[in-house]
Amino acid sequence: MRGNMTKCFCVLTVIAVGAGTCLTGCSQGENSKKTEIEIVQYKPEATAYFDALEEEFNATHDDIHLTIESPNDASTVLRTRFIREDYPDIIGIGGDINYSYYIDAQILADVSDYPGLADIKQSYLDIGEALEIVPTDGVYGVPYVANAAGILYNKDMFDEHGWEIPETWDELLSLCDAIKAEGITPFYFGFRDTWTCLAPWNAIAVDLAPADLCKQVNRGEATFSDGYKEVAQKYLQLMDYGPDDPFAYGYNDACTAFANGESAMYPIGSYAIPQILTVNPDMDIDSFVMPAGDTKDENTLNSGIDLQFCVMEACENKEAAYEVLDFLYEDENIQKYINDQRAIPCKEGDFQLSPMLSGMMDYIDSGNMTDYQDHYYPSEMAVDAQLQTFLINKDTDAFLKKFDTDWQRYNRDIIRKVQEYESDSSNQ
Repeated sequence: MRGNMTKCFCVLTVIAVGAGTCLTGCSQGENSKKTEIEIVQYKPEATAYFDALEEEFNATHDDIHLTIESPNDASTVLRTRFIREDYPDIIGIGGDINYSYYIDAQILADVSDYPGLADIKQSYLDIGEALEIVPTDGVYGVPYVANAAGILYNKDMFDEHGWEIPETWDELLSLCDAIKAEGITPFYFGFRDTWTCLAPWNAIAVDLAPADLCKQVNRGEATFSDGYKEVAQKYLQLMDYGPDDPFAYGYNDACTAFANGESAMYPIGSYAIPQILTVNPDMDIDSFVMPAGDTKDENTLNSGIDLQFCVMEACENKEAAYEVLDFLYEDENIQKYINDQRAIPCKEGDFQLSPMLSGMMDYIDSGNMTDYQDHYYPSEMAVDAQLQTFLINKDTDAFLKKFDTDWQRYNRDIIRKVQEYESDSSNQ
């Protein structure tokens, strides 16, 4: 369903996407027979990896010249370029609300004819499809790597004390009590940086709330006051097992404290492992899923698309773009990224994952994973800041009421679009 151009919500409302406009991208250089392909990707921490990839590609391809840009604030850079209709050929972005907006703005090309999609795990293709504001024909992103959020733990400390990995919420709280009894802090947080408040929230929510809760709310079939009540209550319980003032410390402080053995566990994503290892390279870290349910069967791995590549609609040479994607998705190159970033591949294959993810491997192998709830949250709603306020005030009802109210305020255009789609579908 690729009708007339719709406005892109929130971060993209100022973008003018003109049909038939002559755009940069996949162009032939005046003094070169090479096709120019430009990628802008949003993972600055992986700049060295992409610089090496660019160099290798250009050394082995005579007909295409590849440029990979890794700016510190790629989202802002991309918005500015989109406004100017100065589109790169390929963008590397996460599977979050911005991806949803880009699909809605119709600035991404349908890549359903890309042969490499056949090698991507269906679970991640499903996660990408679920991010569409309304069902949209086609495929608009090729998942590259994922991350996972749950609980990192100090394996040496667990082995020393004989602590077992919990599989239910009650077992987790019992473990925390046992750790406290040894005079050790069970969890370090880092809530001075508001975004860190989202990590435990997401990991608890995937066990207790419907995966499509946000879409249910948009359809008028549910409320967050009902869907998130148990999530909020259990989040407050975790606070009893952290430092006295969890808001005095930021992300780097929490990583450092955990690396130095000041807590037994850290409820954060796998993306924190490289930062922790910069402090203590010899630390033996492992991980397990957040066991927020009453039974083990309720547990699911909180995993989402950390990086995917999208060909822009403006790209004039899709064949060359696909050749670049083929190179990016070679097993050897994906393995290099996994080694560099402790990531999880979205491609099927015999990849060697970090042993620090071994406690999550059963979920990864079986595809028992659920996307981050906050990948559906509009940035204007500032849910991370709302969570921080909630954790300070500990007023569950006020927090959930505001969540419902703000959702209606900041998502009214999306809600209108969803309801129009539902109305049209029911009349067909």
